[in-house]
Amino acid sequence: MRIGVLNGPNLNLLGHREPLHYGTRTLADIEALLLARAEANGAELTFFQSNDEGEIVDWVQATGDRVDAWLVNAAALTHTSVALRDALAGSDRPFVEVHLSNVFAREPFRHTSLLSDLAIGVIAGFRASSYLFGLEALLRHLATGGETGTGKAG
Repeated sequence: MRIGVLNGPNLNLLGHREPLHYGTRTLADIEALLLARAEANGAELTFFQSNDEGEIVDWVQATGDRVDAWLVNAAALTHTSVALRDALAGSDRPFVEVHLSNVFAREPFRHTSLLSDLAIGVIAGFRASSYLFGLEALLRHLATGGETGTGKAG
C-alpha cells in the first residue's frame, strides 16, 4: 500500500506556531511517527508540504497514479481551495482529511471544509495522533476494499 501524505500551508512551522492549538511536535516528528506505523503495517509513505496551492495541486496530479490513497492536512486550503478539491477528486483515490486542532471549536470560518464530503472520513483535534488515526483508517479502508468508509472519493 502506498499513501501520499499531503501537508498544506504553514505546517512547516509546526512545533513553533501556536502550540496551544497544534502541539509541540514538528512536521518531521509527525512524519517519523507515521513512517514507523506505516513500516509496521507494510505501507509506503510519500510526504509533501508546500505553502503554495499550485505546487500542492501539481503534486497531487503528478503523484496520483503512484499512490493508493491520500492522508491530507490541507490546513487553510481546507476552507478555500476548489482547485485542491478538484485535484483530489480527479485522482480517484480515497483520502482521510486530518486536522491537528479541533476546527469546530475554533473560528467559524474553520467549520467549513471543501474537502470533507469527498473524504472517507475526517479526524480532528488529536494533534499528532490525528495523523496516526487517519493512517490507521486508510490502512483498514485499503485492506478491506473500502468497507470502512462511505466517502465518494475512491
